[in-house]
Amino acid sequence: MFSTFVQLERGRFSKWLTDPKLYRNILNHLEHSSLALKSENFWALYWQKQWRFGCNNLATMHLLAYLQEPCYWAASKTVAKFFTLNQYLLADYFQMAIAEVETILKDFNPEKSSSLKAYAMMAMPSRLRDILRQRREADTCTNWALLRKVSKKLLSEALSEAGLSQNAVAQYRLAWTCFNELYVQNQPGNTSQLPEPNRQLWEAIANLYNHKCQNQITQPTLARNAQTIEQWLTQTAVYVRAYLFPPVKSLNAFKQNDDTTVTFELPDPSSEEPMADMIAEEDVQNRQNQISRMSAVLLKALQNVDVKTQEVLKLYYQQGLTQQQIMQQLQMSQPTVSRRLVKGRESILAALIKWSQDLNISVSSNQIKDMSFALEEWLRNQYGEYNINL
Repeated sequence: MFSTFVQLERGRFSKWLTDPKLYRNILNHLEHSSLALKSENFWALYWQKQWRFGCNNLATMHLLAYLQEPCYWAASKTVAKFFTLNQYLLADYFQMAIAEVETILKDFNPEKSSSLKAYAMMAMPSRLRDILRQRREADTCTNWALLRKVSKKLLSEALSEAGLSQNAVAQYRLAWTCFNELYVQNQPGNTSQLPEPNRQLWEAIANLYNHKCQNQITQPTLARNAQTIEQWLTQTAVYVRAYLFPPVKSLNAFKQNDDTTVTFELPDPSSEEPMADMIAEEDVQNRQNQISRMSAVLLKALQNVDVKTQEVLKLYYQQGLTQQQIMQQLQMSQPTVSRRLVKGRESILAALIKWSQDLNISVSSNQIKDMSFALEEWLRNQYGEYNINL
C-alpha cells in the first residue's frame, strides 16, 4: 500500500508497480515496530505526521503511493459523471487527483477524522468537481474578465512562476493596476465576457502607467506605448491561466526496469528514529483506543435502527445507489427513502452525542458538525463502499 503505484493502459487500470526503495523503507520500519501496530491506519497516520513536520523526505512518496486508490476511484467516478464533456480521459482525471494529494494532506485532521484513506475518498471527488467548475469558468472568461477577477497576490505568484525577473513582475503588475483603475464595466451582464478595451482606453492606461512608473518602479524604465501595455496584459492573462490550471502531466514519472518494478529517483532510506517511532506509536495507540470505543457506540446505535432503515442505509452506502434507485428497488416513495436516510443518521448521531456527554465532554454546534462528518465517514467504512480490489 505504501510502495506501489497505479499503471493505466488504454484508459483503465492495468497493474500495480512497486518502487523498491519505498518497499525497503517500509519493510525496515515494520521490522522495528511491535506486531500489534502493524496496521494500515497506523502507518497512514505515521507518514502523514512525518510529512506535516518535514521529518522524513520519503513520507511524501509513501503517502502518494497510499492514496493511489482514492485518486483512481475519484477519477473513475468523475469521468463517468462528466463523460459527455469529452474533454478529459480517466488518465487526465487521475493525474488531476494526484496533483491534489498535497491539499488533501494539508486539510486532513487526524483529531477529527480517523482514516486518511476514507477522508481522501470523500474529499477527492469534491476537489475534482471544484477544479472542473473553475476550469470551465476560466475557459469561458475573456482575458479582460480574467484580469478583473484575479487578485494582486495571485497575479504576482503567476508572474513569478512564469520566470519573470522582479523588475518585469513590477512592470506587469503596475500595468495590471492601471488597467483595473480605468477599465470599468458599466453595463450589467455576464462578467466573464468583458470586451477588449478600445484604442482610447489603451492610450489612457498607457498614460497612467507612464505617470505612475516614475514613483512605483524602483529601476529606471522607459515610457511604454499603448501597444506594449496591451501585449503585456495579454501575456499576463496567459501566465495567470497557466498558473491556475497547469497542463495535466504525470506526477508518477518513472524509469521502468521490468514488468513489475518502477524506480524513482529517491534517496536511500533514512536512518532509524526509535524515539520518534515510540512516540508516534503511543499517540496512535491512544487514538485507536478512542476510535475503537466510539465505533462500538456507533455500531450499537446502527443495530438499534429499524430493519427497513438499515436496508436503505446499506443500499446507499454499500452499493452507492441513488435515492431514486433505492425507491425503485424497495418499492418506497422518494420522501420515505429520504426520511429514512435522514432519521437513520440522526439516530446514530444522537447516540454519539449522548456518549460524549456521558464522558463529561461538552458538545458545541461546531463539534456536532465534526461528528456528523465523522459519522458519514464511519458509515462508508462500515458498509465498505470502496473495499473493492482494483
